[in-house]
Amino acid sequence: MKAGLVTFYHIHHYGALLQAAATERAVESLGGECEIIDYYVNQNNALFRRPTGVGSAAADAHTALHYSALKRRYDRFEQFSADHLHISAQHYENRWALAGASLPYDVLLSGSDQIWNPTIFPDGRFDPVFFGAFSSLRKIAYAPSFGISHIPERMEEELQSYLKSFSHLSVRERQGQTIIRDLTGQTVPVVLDPTLLLTGQEWSTMANPAGAGPEGGYILCYCISKPGALIPYIRMLAEKTGLPVVQLCGIRQRIVPGARCVLDAGPAEFLSLFQNASYVCTNSFHGTVFSVQFHRPFFTSVAPSELAEPEHSRTFSILSRLGLTNRIVGKGDTAKLFDAVDWSDVDVRLQQARQSSLAYLRDALTNASPAPLSEAAAEASALPQLADHNHCTGCGACFSVCPRDAITMKRDQEGFAYPAVNADTCIHCGRCTAVCPPLHPRPQGPLPAVYAAWNRDDAVRKDSTSGGVFTALAEYVLEDGGVVYGAAMDGHQHLSHIAVFRKEDLWRLRGSKYVQSNLGNTFREIREVLKNRPVLFTGTPCQVDGLYRFLGQRPENLLTCDLVCHGVPSPGVWEDMVHSIETRKGKGVQAVRFRNKVTGWKDGHFTTVYDDGSVDTAPLFRTEYGRAFGRALFLRPSCHRCPYTSMTRPGDFTLGDFWGLHPDELPEQQQLGVSLLIVNTPHASHIFDQLPVARKAFPPERAIAGNPRLASPIPASPERSAFFAAYALEPFDAVRKRFFALPALPVRIAARVLSPEIKAQLRKKIR
Repeated sequence: MKAGLVTFYHIHHYGALLQAAATERAVESLGGECEIIDYYVNQNNALFRRPTGVGSAAADAHTALHYSALKRRYDRFEQFSADHLHISAQHYENRWALAGASLPYDVLLSGSDQIWNPTIFPDGRFDPVFFGAFSSLRKIAYAPSFGISHIPERMEEELQSYLKSFSHLSVRERQGQTIIRDLTGQTVPVVLDPTLLLTGQEWSTMANPAGAGPEGGYILCYCISKPGALIPYIRMLAEKTGLPVVQLCGIRQRIVPGARCVLDAGPAEFLSLFQNASYVCTNSFHGTVFSVQFHRPFFTSVAPSELAEPEHSRTFSILSRLGLTNRIVGKGDTAKLFDAVDWSDVDVRLQQARQSSLAYLRDALTNASPAPLSEAAAEASALPQLADHNHCTGCGACFSVCPRDAITMKRDQEGFAYPAVNADTCIHCGRCTAVCPPLHPRPQGPLPAVYAAWNRDDAVRKDSTSGGVFTALAEYVLEDGGVVYGAAMDGHQHLSHIAVFRKEDLWRLRGSKYVQSNLGNTFREIREVLKNRPVLFTGTPCQVDGLYRFLGQRPENLLTCDLVCHGVPSPGVWEDMVHSIETRKGKGVQAVRFRNKVTGWKDGHFTTVYDDGSVDTAPLFRTEYGRAFGRALFLRPSCHRCPYTSMTRPGDFTLGDFWGLHPDELPEQQQLGVSLLIVNTPHASHIFDQLPVARKAFPPERAIAGNPRLASPIPASPERSAFFAAYALEPFDAVRKRFFALPALPVRIAARVLSPEIKAQLRKKIR
């Protein structure tokens, strides 16, 4: 059995050559032969490139300065290719040359790498060669990648025709699996990257010992893009260990001062540098792979878009399979700096995955029916599978419903609370998973009624964030002998839900609080109170949905109000911010108003009252905390994929600010504040008719126009992972100064003059 392999192998890129060598060896280990078909496109290894602008001129200048090292690198790549790759004697310029050739193969093998990514080819379309479209030979695919999350509509039919020609299909990432399933209805296996099919010992035979870093240990830094969130880890490892930093130059800029830059490493030296490193910091997938292969303690980072959607990330995919996602920085569960890795457990998982992937490849080569591919090892404890870190809202419904108190809400490194299940007391009753809101998506419903509304009591209205409608709702319930639950700050500026029984105490619940509240035992308390009294519960939509899931019904004497939510900031960050303010001021914070109407509704002030009676006030978005909040720097991960950002709301009412009013609409009311009130249920409609508030109806689209969070979640900040990576390691004030400061003057000017469309395009390029 001889396979002709179409893959990326020619370009001087570590991952490309190493995956090609691994694929060949894997086929040979299964008793076959494998030869790379000498075809490539758009892959230029020349040290000097044709000038295309300032960037290429700068790169050529750098090459000239370091020519001898870069020439050694070039020669080492060529030598590794000669030593470890079997390449066809005939070079093929195009598909037609291949179609006319007499090919000495029994099967064509497509993979791995991003050979099915249309955006990397000069014409922006699929290259048919990498689908074997030049031959009638049987075709198999091992671990190709699309490299994009969605196939352009104009290319879907073309891709379908290519995929039909394969007897065996597999992919490298789950996103590729989704693409093929959506197009063909076929669920194909996700297999290991070829570099993981070989063992660390096999890779060590290809390493060049002379290419290792300094004796006595070193911190290897390999970044193929800006290091971002890795910087605090590199600096802290260097500071704590005293080891030198060796930078394998995937990017040419020096990452940290004093780093020794290695420009001349070929693939063999690349392997040696990883094999002998004391620690590794990388944002490269193959940097992560070889850290695992050689059992090197490592930290890795991924793009912000991958943190928000880990199912699209090959790094997340493999580390999840190996039980190593805590080595990804900028997350709430990132390992501590010197936490050990359980390599014995990793090896068991990797060997299982390796055997499954090799079995798939063997079946594909021999045209046998593929056996089911085993996934990651099951957790020995078989604990309830609640919503994952990126979807959990922290509502606490699971904690509240557990009959054995086997679930506690524990803060992670980002300062957010997540459920932790005690294996010793869990009785596997399934109640927690039955009430977990992210596990049970809500159906969409009809558009509700929308109003601009405001309290007729100007004193109440002035003390409220917008129109004071919440107070009217609360007083209605209190007058009926009920209890009102909402978020309030305590004397230490910790935000928690409390119960209010008197109108005189409603001031504690008024006003926006830009931090996630602690619900504690609120859901259990409400269940008991509802047996005798009506209740109003107000909170974020995820908290309202969690309450209903916990109760298992919508009691007639329960009234709920969800808030139009920008996203919930970290309680840990907020508490550190309060401590920082108190330390810098030398006095305690007695009270905080996040949007005080000292100059009117539309220019809310962040006002701090101290225990000596003094006051600081400034427009919210000109303060450090306000700027960071506005940039979505420290919101809960689930906020960036919030399922409640629609006009189908869980609460009876939805309450927010009626942003977007035209100057001639309610002009006399706008200075004092106008609430957006959405009436979602017949129960709410009945009560709304009885409320003593002024109102004006508007079409639903006006509510969405002024409040984008009624249509879509807020995107994650590109700096989020870098912020939380620094937050996990460095003193808060150092992090605050770096991330909360005013942007540079040119950035502030651009923010004022650039259109939203241009800003969106720039964000895409930056990411």
